Amino acid sequence: MSVDLARHFGEGGTFTRAIEGYRVRPQQLAFAEAVREAVQGSGVLIAEAGTGTGKTFAYLVPALIAGGRVIVSTGTKTLQDQLFHRDIPTVLGALDLPVKIALLKGRANYVCLHHLEEALESGTFGSRDESKHIHAIRAFSMRTETGDRADCVGVPETSGAWARASSTRENCLGSKCRHYDDCFVMKARKTANDADLVVVNHHLFFADLVLRDEGVTDLLPSANTLVFDEAHHLPDLARLFFGEAVSTAQVIELARDARTAQLVHAKESPEIGEASLAADRAARDVRIALGPGTGRLSSAQFSRNDSFAKALVALDERLAALEAVLAGQAERAEELKQVKERSGILRSQLAAWNTGDAEGAVRWVETYSQSAVLNRTPLDVGPLFARQVASGGRAWIFTSATLSVAGDFRHYQEELGLADARALSWESPFDFASQALLVVPEGMPEPNTEGYTEAVIDAAYPVIEASKGRAFLLFTSLRAMDAGFERLVTRLREEGHDWPVFLQGTAGKNELLERFRTQPNAILVASQSFWEGVDVKGEALSVVVIDKLPFSPPDDPVLAARIERINASGGNAFMEYQVPRAVISLKQGVGRLIRDETDRGVLMICDPRLVSKPYGKRIWRALPPFRRTRSVKEAAAFFEAPVQS
Repeated sequence: MSVDLARHFGEGGTFTRAIEGYRVRPQQLAFAEAVREAVQGSGVLIAEAGTGTGKTFAYLVPALIAGGRVIVSTGTKTLQDQLFHRDIPTVLGALDLPVKIALLKGRANYVCLHHLEEALESGTFGSRDESKHIHAIRAFSMRTETGDRADCVGVPETSGAWARASSTRENCLGSKCRHYDDCFVMKARKTANDADLVVVNHHLFFADLVLRDEGVTDLLPSANTLVFDEAHHLPDLARLFFGEAVSTAQVIELARDARTAQLVHAKESPEIGEASLAADRAARDVRIALGPGTGRLSSAQFSRNDSFAKALVALDERLAALEAVLAGQAERAEELKQVKERSGILRSQLAAWNTGDAEGAVRWVETYSQSAVLNRTPLDVGPLFARQVASGGRAWIFTSATLSVAGDFRHYQEELGLADARALSWESPFDFASQALLVVPEGMPEPNTEGYTEAVIDAAYPVIEASKGRAFLLFTSLRAMDAGFERLVTRLREEGHDWPVFLQGTAGKNELLERFRTQPNAILVASQSFWEGVDVKGEALSVVVIDKLPFSPPDDPVLAARIERINASGGNAFMEYQVPRAVISLKQGVGRLIRDETDRGVLMICDPRLVSKPYGKRIWRALPPFRRTRSVKEAAAFFEAPVQS
């Protein structure tokens, strides 16, 4: 690839001529040059690029010009859609490249014609809304070309109808399905196989890796270049996918599919329905045995729970009974045969999990309001992921705004086994020193003291009042978020302000963001769901308040096991593992404030440990070079006049 990339990224280049408002950034050109070298040499590049660098163009241009197939994997479906519908067409239009592109999502994102038909034929629905939504999905399926549920207006993503109208890897009939030729999933995969550039998300990419290791046909086409945008998500996702998991929701889904199959294909065999209902109840009993709370339970916690152990035995018995009943009917229909086989697979997975801890892995249980997931997670996924990177001559590009701790990539490299990768960092082109002010308020109590959240609101209030709202308040726990919301609303009411205050969870994420952008003086109170992937430019967002340094809870089973392992080997888990993770997470939250060259605002981090603890200074140095102060009064005065650099 001998093309001069400055022709595209430089002054008077392709993008300045083709894209209104395009700004030349030396960091973007340097990033693109590094990607070109990696593509040419089938190398591995870790590229951290600050906000405003223009990393999307920087990796797309050299990858596309090089030729060969490119796969771009993103952390969220929102960014996936943005890349496919906006960024990539803009680049291709400017470069005038004849490139075929495809968008590929996980199968749950597409309408399944077979399961939709079965649901309608069975005539059984969980509620009137579910029935209404199923019929709306049917109407959508008759007019859509892609079957992508994101395009189905009027049916909420949270509707139970989607579980009835989409497929999973377990309940897909594959080539035996009579709708196979019209299958939206298969059409999407065929389009991807014929494309030069495929946009996927990290979940789908890892699902493909796991299937490939199991000898199953690849979901994704082969590629010459793999690009991972929002690559800071990869270590946790690698642990999830390289581990093992079985859930009570899978059993409930199996029981539902068995009842549907019975109603459609074996109406005269009510014993199938009876056995499936018994399995459903047994799965729910497993969840009940774990207690009313939600969260993560360690092996030490659930191993002492006799009710849980007995519920697992009962679940195995009910699944065995369902499998036996289905065995006598399996030849009548492919659907009956499949649910019988799934019963056996689930029994095997439950038995494997119940055998105990495996070396180098930790068992734990995650409880949700209506379900429980039984997990076995490897503590070190570096060797597993490194093996994938080493297989085949292709380029691997990992990029995000947050991959290092003040330019030190060792934490990220060790997590993914990328010790030999080239790692580079480019600062944001924004003038942070004049655009933003960081305040760590004086006099804050320690974060674990009673009344801390109230102190956060009281410290932030003068700044929020000076900015006339226009603020994000980001909390590290849902409990603190709720308490902060109540305190803030009370203060605003007492002071006579009627500014709109939105709380995470009261509406969908996109809906809340739209309200925030469009309603003057709005305030959003949220947890870490809004720490990243949120882009609000301009005056609408002028203040970001973060309550605490985002350390993961030390009682998290996987984290606790990793800490124990690092310390046992002579390391310092806190400094080597917990602090770098907190830095990367904090940098994501900080990154919400300044999204454009003209943005101005105040960042308040209320945690006194940032300035009082030795490790806090390490975190302090890793943050963007905002002007800094301890004075809340100075922070409030920021909005009275432009900040002098």
